[in-house]
Amino acid sequence: MNQPLSPRQAESAAEVRAPLTFILRQAGKPYFKSSALTGGEPEVFFRTEAREVTIRDLRAIAATASLDREGFELLTWPTRVDDLYDDAAVAAVYDPEIAALLTHCFGAARVVVFDRTRRSDGPAGALNPDGSRGPAARVHVDYTVASGPVRARDVLGAETVDRVLGAGGRIVQLNVWRPIRGPVRRAPLALADAASVRADELVATDQIFPDRVGEIYQLAYGEGQRWYWVPEMAREEVLLIKGWDSLDDGRARFTPHGAFQLPGQDPTAPPRESLEVRAFVCIEAAG
Repeated sequence: MNQPLSPRQAESAAEVRAPLTFILRQAGKPYFKSSALTGGEPEVFFRTEAREVTIRDLRAIAATASLDREGFELLTWPTRVDDLYDDAAVAAVYDPEIAALLTHCFGAARVVVFDRTRRSDGPAGALNPDGSRGPAARVHVDYTVASGPVRARDVLGAETVDRVLGAGGRIVQLNVWRPIRGPVRRAPLALADAASVRADELVATDQIFPDRVGEIYQLAYGEGQRWYWVPEMAREEVLLIKGWDSLDDGRARFTPHGAFQLPGQDPTAPPRESLEVRAFVCIEAAG
């Protein structure tokens, strides 16, 4: 799946020590009110802690990183859309580009893009149709073992899900994360190697929307966790991040991720602006 990176992108490895924000376990099920409900920052009803961790240069493993092992991949995939704040252009051109990328990666029978979120660590956040968004600082996974199948049925339809899975196929939810402007020099994204995350470190958390209650994982800190980031991530690069996989056979299913502040981060550097697109990939059974 991986495409070669340019010499500029394959610069020497950069390892940093920086704090990430983790959930603290509690007696009851944690929950929070989403930005879609509050109209601003999420309202959180659980405690968190900052833990300093080593975050390694993902470029050093980009040639071998796998969605099925680490749960993420870094690819070069330029876009023809000049303005990623143009909702019409994103819907008409960018979404099909992402569908083509995921079809290429998986040989998928069907790819459905169903959600987009822009984020910025500028004072006003990034504009979306349902409000402004800042970086997601708490380490999380967008879906859980329970909510992944529910969201798949919502998006794809129960008939499609039952047909694909009933015939021995597979459904994967992915986030495709791209800088709107690059290179990213503030609030980059940290990703956990999914193979280094224990199941009991994934804490199911209710996410309350205006019309429904979803469920995501917040991540509790674990000594064995391995973390990666992409220094100077460019606009023509994308991160594929696995959010849920219907197969439970030992491969990566959930990839925790969250924004962090670089040590000595330049406050005068341009804000981090990013676009994340969520999609479901339907893979038919072979033969």
